[in-house]
Amino acid sequence: MNDALHVLQHTFGYPAFRGPQADIIASLLAGDDALVLMPTGGGKSLCYQIPALLRPGCGIVVSPLIALMQDQVDTLRQLGVRAACLNSTLDPRDAWAVEQQLLEGQLDLLYVAPERLLTDRFLNLLQQAPLALFAIDEAHCVSQWGHDFRPEYMGLSILHERWPQVPRIALTATADHATRQEMIDRLGLQQARQFITSFDRPNIRYRIAEKNRPREQALALIRTYPDAAGIIYCLSRKRVEDTAAWLRQQGIPALHYHAGLDSQIRQQHQQQFLRQEGRVMVATIAFGMGIDKPDVRYVIHLDLPKSIESYYQETGRAGRDGEPAEALLLYGMQDVVMQHEMIAQGEAPPAQKRLERQKLDALLGLCESSRCRRQHLLAYFGEDAAPCGNCDNCLQPPETWDATDAARRALSCVFRCEQRFGAGHVIDVLLGKRTPKVEQFGHHSLSTFGIGSELGESSWRVLFRQLLAGGYLESDAERFGALQLTELSRPLLRGETTLTVRREPAGNKAQRGVRSGEWRFRDSAEELLWQQLRQLRRKLADEQGIPPYMIFGDTTLRHLLDRRPQTLDALRDTFGIGDSKLSRYGDALLSVLQAHHAQHGPPTVSEVPYHDSARTSVAAVRQGRHALAVASERQLSADTIYQHLSAGILAGDIDVGTATGLDADSLNRIELALQQDDVALRLKPAFDALDGEFSYGLLRCVRSGLQRQEG
Repeated sequence: MNDALHVLQHTFGYPAFRGPQADIIASLLAGDDALVLMPTGGGKSLCYQIPALLRPGCGIVVSPLIALMQDQVDTLRQLGVRAACLNSTLDPRDAWAVEQQLLEGQLDLLYVAPERLLTDRFLNLLQQAPLALFAIDEAHCVSQWGHDFRPEYMGLSILHERWPQVPRIALTATADHATRQEMIDRLGLQQARQFITSFDRPNIRYRIAEKNRPREQALALIRTYPDAAGIIYCLSRKRVEDTAAWLRQQGIPALHYHAGLDSQIRQQHQQQFLRQEGRVMVATIAFGMGIDKPDVRYVIHLDLPKSIESYYQETGRAGRDGEPAEALLLYGMQDVVMQHEMIAQGEAPPAQKRLERQKLDALLGLCESSRCRRQHLLAYFGEDAAPCGNCDNCLQPPETWDATDAARRALSCVFRCEQRFGAGHVIDVLLGKRTPKVEQFGHHSLSTFGIGSELGESSWRVLFRQLLAGGYLESDAERFGALQLTELSRPLLRGETTLTVRREPAGNKAQRGVRSGEWRFRDSAEELLWQQLRQLRRKLADEQGIPPYMIFGDTTLRHLLDRRPQTLDALRDTFGIGDSKLSRYGDALLSVLQAHHAQHGPPTVSEVPYHDSARTSVAAVRQGRHALAVASERQLSADTIYQHLSAGILAGDIDVGTATGLDADSLNRIELALQQDDVALRLKPAFDALDGEFSYGLLRCVRSGLQRQEG
């Protein structure tokens, strides 16, 4: 594996392998097949790119993402990798040139769409070419009833039949147990080693809230991430276009994308999103699979997805670079009704409709849950996890209330209205409103008329949504969403069971909060250097017509801020800078870094004063509150709270274990990582060495503990 590590460090510029990457690469180098389930941003691509560079021949990457292949190729070429793609966007002359490169052994990696691969012409071409491996990306597309089914994937078992000696790797970021088994069966991977990593994306903060002027709710989040890229998902094409137009009126550089747009416009908007900074893409689910933009800071759902798998995959497009990101899902009762109607009116066979309803019910359970969102999400994928401290339910634990009596009245009113009306009408009856419709049907004479006046209209709407989500009611698509009782409602009506539900926060409290993230500039000079490095990155990208992130990611720029290398040798150790980028961009980087150093000197060490606000934070954590919960309660950033705790540790008012909530083993690992770099106890090298497992705030607190020990 020394050769693989050399490629990782010198070609890709990363210091060490993460998770099971080394084992996966070793399997392919040994000629074995592999099935890899790894979350977005976990480094799946390296698992086949490095073996393709080390094995003789060319690695063939099967990808359904024709529109994104060129960007994948451009990224590799920036690293000095000989990469190309073959798809329908190439003219015959260019396609022929790529084929000749393949036959002459001049390619390390070739990206191809499944429909192109399965043609007789291409299969015959492969018979003549030296092959290193086959990588089947987005392998869940083989699942016939999955949300991204691609019929062409069903034919990919031919790869093993024709080239049994060539190792294959199938990769996906999301697949439940049934989909995983379908991948094994349809792709002939029964003998493949399986590598299933955690589905956790610890850098993403999950928030789910009731719709309350959803555009304004989305805008509030967007404004907390100025100049950052984000994605907003909507259910309908019209809603996509209307939302994008409204955001543009608010001064937000919003683009729109859906399958009904002309293909040229879709491609244009996609390229703008990928290549320009700070763009917001408003889209249907037609957009996103395979999007390799690492610096998406948030994903917002203005409508309910159809399953936890869809939600996980779509939110996973945020924070691919490992930096803090946010996922906000807004939903209401109409979302529940609409999703049920879409299933009922679909063309799937009955068994598939039952599965779709089960998946929707699982998602609704996540939405209505009062437990940690991450804990609930990971449990769906079969993982156990402790509360994360970084989701809405952890930061602002929701109240619950005994809704048994109110639910019985709601269900009784649905029954008295003969199960022929939607929630709006039933609520009018409960509130005693003599609307024309209520009087037309004589419902002002019902025994349930006016029996719900102690609750407001919004509270009743929330409860009806919860009854739908819990399966006590269902909506009839053929009767315009009329509410009907289910078998589950009978024990509740008869007093044989009770119902406890979460209480929605008043007003817009659920949508307020501070930006997810803990990284801040140490001084104005550092902020200036940040802008200078971004300007250089933009200039280099524009000269080549590629996205800025292909030059350097934000993580690389932050590493440069922390270390301030002044020579090429020092620059060589920077995260994300391999030999090719060092050769191409090293002098330009040093010019900026050296000029800044000459004018401003080395970075300042920011000392946090131990003032009254810091003491308040320390006292709250000593009483058992989690640091992130204190941040939310005080409407301060998590970084500020951890700085308060750091100052408290230095003052001796709180110990490191209490401040961080970490066990002894974790504290020891952080201390070793901080001490192994140099006496400066710098945070960035430790963060990289620990693979981002612990936040900068936690590292800062442990560093303060070491500094206090040293006196």
